[in-house]
Amino acid sequence: MDKRKILSISCILAAGILWGCMGILVRTMKTCGIEAMEVVAFRAIITALCMLIGMLIFNRKGLKVRFKDLWCFVGTGIVSVVFFNLCYFTCINRTSLSTAAILLYTAPAFVIVMSFFLFKEKIGWKKSIALVMAFAGCVLVSGGFGKGSLGFEGLLWGLGAGIGYALYSIFGRYAIERGYSSFTITTYTFIFAAVGSVPFVKIMPVAKVLMDNPDKFGVAVVLVIMTTVFAYLLYTKGLSGTETGRAAIIASIEPVMATVVGTLLYKEELTWAAFVGMLLVLGSTVVCNVGNDVSK
Repeated sequence: MDKRKILSISCILAAGILWGCMGILVRTMKTCGIEAMEVVAFRAIITALCMLIGMLIFNRKGLKVRFKDLWCFVGTGIVSVVFFNLCYFTCINRTSLSTAAILLYTAPAFVIVMSFFLFKEKIGWKKSIALVMAFAGCVLVSGGFGKGSLGFEGLLWGLGAGIGYALYSIFGRYAIERGYSSFTITTYTFIFAAVGSVPFVKIMPVAKVLMDNPDKFGVAVVLVIMTTVFAYLLYTKGLSGTETGRAAIIASIEPVMATVVGTLLYKEELTWAAFVGMLLVLGSTVVCNVGNDVSK
């Protein structure tokens, strides 16, 4: 395995781990009375500002994009991030962190199918086995759907999150193929995400709530930087060095991390089945990346 591939896999794993901590942000802001769409807008605005300021200081040339390519960023920002986050955060507030994560991780299946048709990526035996292992592991980690706390509405929100998440990899791949860096893609993704989410929330009441809770506001900003700015930069960087479908499978480490967070911070139940599930998810990453023939 060459160094570029190792770096790509490491970036995707790191992104998945950071995304697995996203539930902390959602529940921190929920204690202030801030709901899902407001969290989406807050996350998008903070990320867009951080990225834009950083690009203006360190890489102004990276802000130049071709008008004909803007659809890629509309896709990553509005079609994916806004829709995905709204669905995921709503699902988190209707069920456990781990169950929301398992529904989110129907995404690799959507990515693999879409990549087959759009990018001609082959669905070989390694990728198929890794996908089955990852999904089975996620089901075990979540404890399945037998606790009666999910409901049909929660299921729909979770599947919506999976589709939205899958679309980031698809639109992100198109942007990468047009020569844009992970910094440029992340910056414009969240500029469009901010534009797409702000009209649906009342900014001033949310700002007042956060100003009245400065400790939680500070925590929320740090969490956004960690679970959004760094995570998306890492994932997009990793996406440039590996297949789209493979990247989605590797990022399945997220529900493992979400379960760890739910267990340690929110006293959610952790069973032996969850441990087996974690091993399956980790094993899927190994299977997915053994050897160099991506067609297998």
